Amino acid sequence: MRILTSASLIRSSEEDGSKILDKLKIKVRLPSGKLVIGTLWKYDSYYNIAVVNIKASPELREACIHNQVPANVKLSQSKLVAIGRAFESGELMATGGTLLHGTTKFDCQQLMASTCKITKAGIGGLIVGSDGKFMGMSFYYKDGAPFLPFSILQKCLKHFNKFGRVVQLSLGLRIGSLQAEKLHVREQVHDSFPNAHGIYVQMVSDKSPAADSGIKVGDVITKIDKLELFNAQEFHELILDKPKRILRHGEGMPFTLAGTQDKVAMSR
Repeated sequence: MRILTSASLIRSSEEDGSKILDKLKIKVRLPSGKLVIGTLWKYDSYYNIAVVNIKASPELREACIHNQVPANVKLSQSKLVAIGRAFESGELMATGGTLLHGTTKFDCQQLMASTCKITKAGIGGLIVGSDGKFMGMSFYYKDGAPFLPFSILQKCLKHFNKFGRVVQLSLGLRIGSLQAEKLHVREQVHDSFPNAHGIYVQMVSDKSPAADSGIKVGDVITKIDKLELFNAQEFHELILDKPKRILRHGEGMPFTLAGTQDKVAMSR
């Protein structure tokens, strides 16, 4: 049985927080209070996720997240609940909040922001919507719990199974949802493109596939492969679907980006 959690729980507490502990001993507390030993199967430092294996137990029910309909994350101010469990007592912890379209303080662009205030004990816990749907995995930050959306988690698990790791395609882009940008940025875009929606290009690395394709800071990308985009997470979800063909054929893969100008970017 595999348990999905945060890689923060398996990292060293020393200055180099990205280092995975040597001779790691993982204890998993079951609902009955019984402790079982787990082993680290896979982890990814960028997404800060880890998968722990334990022997199958009738106390734990399997979460069929691959078959769940993704919750709607397009609406800001949606009601959320962050859920965790105290390790020693086993008691559930919960706190309410709302979904934000603002950016987080972390490097991972795929994280979404919420106002749910949790303690470090809640790292790796669930974020659920008011309708009970699984929205993502929570991380700790003093101003509110950022979380990795369910759709990205789903893609990462598929990468673990297919490739043994999460395959990152470096396009040389830093993007954000247009509706989350500062007011003057949105006004500038809408002055030229009144009906624009999608993702805003915040940074383009020199000599990157994005730069070579002509993408510039300030561009707005509205579609990828003819699929409309409304937020940055949707862009990253589609990019995570690309590696299968790239790894199989050993070459780059072109895809069309439609926005303020039509462009073609080549992943490498």
